[in-house]
Amino acid sequence: MLETGIKGHQEITVTDALTAKSMGSGVMDVFATPAMLALMEKTAFTSVMPYLNEGCGSVGTKVCIEHVASSPVGMKITCDSELVEIEGRKLVFKVEAYDSKGLIGKGTHERFIVESGKFQEKTDKKL
Repeated sequence: MLETGIKGHQEITVTDALTAKSMGSGVMDVFATPAMLALMEKTAFTSVMPYLNEGCGSVGTKVCIEHVASSPVGMKITCDSELVEIEGRKLVFKVEAYDSKGLIGKGTHERFIVESGKFQEKTDKKL
């Protein structure tokens, strides 16, 4: 049953492909903000998938995050999410990311539950 308090956890290691320089979000060889955001979305998304009806998924609709510390290539990053609000089909998550030295990012992420097939069909009609 989908209810507040559901938690998620993911881990990755910073590679060259996940740096600001490689992702085009800066010139430094540090963990990129877009990579952190993607990890936060994945953590939230995967945490609730087992609780959604068959044929349903969720799409990201809003993000408000702070990237508060840098992380070098080779460092392990962990991300935790918690479902803190359910309003109809809207889901609101608290998200936090850490490296071995402490907090590197925090914020909120909203997702919306959709029927996957219908959503894809509607999107494809834009072509």
